[in-house]
Amino acid sequence: MELKIGECSISLLQGDITRVPADAIVNAANSELRGGGGVDGAIHQAGGPSLMMELNRIRPHGGCPTGSAVVTKAGALPAKYVIHAVGPVWRGGGYDEARLLSSAYAASLRLASEKKAAKVSFPSISTGAYGYPLDKAAPIALRAVYSFLRDAKSSVREVVFVLFDRQTYRAYEDALEALEGA
Repeated sequence: MELKIGECSISLLQGDITRVPADAIVNAANSELRGGGGVDGAIHQAGGPSLMMELNRIRPHGGCPTGSAVVTKAGALPAKYVIHAVGPVWRGGGYDEARLLSSAYAASLRLASEKKAAKVSFPSISTGAYGYPLDKAAPIALRAVYSFLRDAKSSVREVVFVLFDRQTYRAYEDALEALEGA
């Protein structure tokens, strides 16, 4: 499924983000930038030790606050860069989670543009261990990316959401259909 925004596009793919070529791969990171499970663990495993070595140089400067992102080279991944974005932990929706999630996507796209990336792949940030409900997260993610592609003068032309399982894919498919119809 694909949505065109001028010369840009948003598309969905079910699969393994570590195997999809892109200029920049976004990682669902934690604020300490210490690696973890899920997407973060898979990206670190596929990218190799150079990712953590770069993050170790960033970490003494305060890590990465929720809603923001940092960038490293991609190591052995099929990309030039990994953008480590920190989404919010779901605490019921009353703790600014929606703004912070949207901010994590926008910050990632700004860094991708600074690095002159044309193709960026995203996972579903915060919907794994951080517990953000898929039906709430998918529309926020897609609106954030849509707004950036529509409004920004950027190198980013293609955004691919690489979604790990069928349930996540369906949530994003429903949200993309709703966005397309709006």
